[in-house]
This record gives sequence, structure tokens and C-alpha cells, in this order.
Amino acid sequence: MRFAMAKRLDWARDGTSWPNHEHSRFVSAAGVRWHVQVMGRGPVLLLVHGTGAATHSWRDLAPLLAERFTLVAPDLPGHGFSAPLPYARMSLPGMAEALVELLACLRMSPALVLGHSAGAAILTRAALTGGLAPRALISLNGALLPWRGLPGHVFSPTARLFATTPMISRFLSWHALDRKAVEGMVASTGSVLEARGVDLYRRLVGDTGHVRATLSMMANWDLSLIERGLSELRPPLFLVVGEGDRTVSPREAERVRTLAPDAELVELPGLGHLAHEERPLAVGALVLDIAARQGL
Repeated sequence: MRFAMAKRLDWARDGTSWPNHEHSRFVSAAGVRWHVQVMGRGPVLLLVHGTGAATHSWRDLAPLLAERFTLVAPDLPGHGFSAPLPYARMSLPGMAEALVELLACLRMSPALVLGHSAGAAILTRAALTGGLAPRALISLNGALLPWRGLPGHVFSPTARLFATTPMISRFLSWHALDRKAVEGMVASTGSVLEARGVDLYRRLVGDTGHVRATLSMMANWDLSLIERGLSELRPPLFLVVGEGDRTVSPREAERVRTLAPDAELVELPGLGHLAHEERPLAVGALVLDIAARQGL
């Protein structure tokens, strides 16, 4: 089997067609060359995407929020156009520490943070360790607690095997060249995206480095760190949940509230895991409402 058609993302070749590329810059921090998008004026709002995604996922939401905030949105290490961390640091503590170092390099202190899926866990970890002190933390379909049952015992070991076997990353990237496969991947989240959104995920999953970083993150993930610390989380926590999310069950938010009873739950009817890509106007209005309630 040949994998020659798969291409690594390259800014010189792919950057000009990347969403909001005019706001992109490259910054070195924590041993990583980061791709970061910065736009707008006002209090700093940090956006952190989830596993397997990149800054493209904020393509329509970011310009809306930039009308009110200075928006900072990085590609996580190994994702999109950012270089990876060493394998052992592609963990929850490692990613959180690296993100805090990036913000220090940028000399930015977020007043508000929003994380999607695993991005919410990274922000929560950074807040628990004192690296971030926002006025509020918004978890959008956040993956904050360990998986229950059989998946919890199988998921990380399988990801670890895949992440340390380069042939598997190449195979998955090669498979992603089939548009139907990527459409199926997106549909499995419970979300419906426009053609451009599917094409952007196809470009990402077609990059073997991006796939390897995604698998490395999954292999090193330990959400028990969040589970043990949630009761001590200082910033107000807002749990924004797509009712049709098939990746992180909406019921998980209720589990979170047993550990953080002051957390506020907001449901998004009819939307899936990629709610911010499906309905950026609705999600943007919700973020602005939360910000206003925090005096921002």
C-alpha cells in the first residue's frame, strides 16, 4: 500500500487559504513553534480547540467575538501548523503548561477563556494550577471527566499503540483522502458542516503529523486530574452543551455538576459536538452574554 498522496501541512503552500490567515503569526514558546491567530481589540479572550482540530474550527466565530475582544487562538502543539511537543509532554499537564508559557510570551492574560472538547480540559487544568485566572471558563461540549466502563480501559492503550506506530498514522492520513470517510467522521459527532468545513478537516487528517499528535494526545490523556480538582476550580464554570453531541454525551455535564455544583449548564438544542462551527452566531451570542454577566 502506498501513502504518497498524503501531504504535510505547509504554511507557504497552505497558509494563504487558511481561515483568517491574515491574523496569523508564528511564536516560539515552551520549545514549540506555535501558529497563533490574534485579532480584535478589548479584553483578552482565549480560544482553545479540541483534539484533532485547529484554528480553522473558529473560522466564523472568531471574527464575531473579535468585535468585542482581543481574540487569541493557537493551534495546539502538533495540530494544524504548530510543531509538536515531545511525546511524553503531549499530556494534559504538558499541554496546559505549554499554553501558559505561550501566553506569557505573548504577554497576554485572558479575562475569559473558552475551550472546546479537550480544549476545555486544558483550560481547566491551567486554571487549577494557577497558570490562568480568568473571570470565567466556558466549556463547549467539554471532555472533562474520564470515560466510564470499557472505553476507559481500552481507549488510552489503543491510542498509545497507534501513536507509537508511524505506519498507522500514515494509513489514517491516507484513508482521510477519501472525502466520504471524512464526511462520516464529521457526521459521527452529531454535527452537520458545510462543504468547506469538511474540506478543512480533510486537509488536517491528511497530515500524518497532525494525526500522530492527535493520537499522542489521546494516549497521554488523564482526566482524573480534572475529576479530582473540579471542586477547587475558582473561575465560574459554564457548561455549554449541544443536545445532539455524539462525541461527549450531554449527560456528562451532569456528572461535572456533581463535582462543581455551582457550574451553570446551558443547552444548545439541535446542535452536535461541533456546535460552534454549525451555529457560530448562536454560540457567539451566548459567549457575549456570559461575558457581559462577568462585567466584560
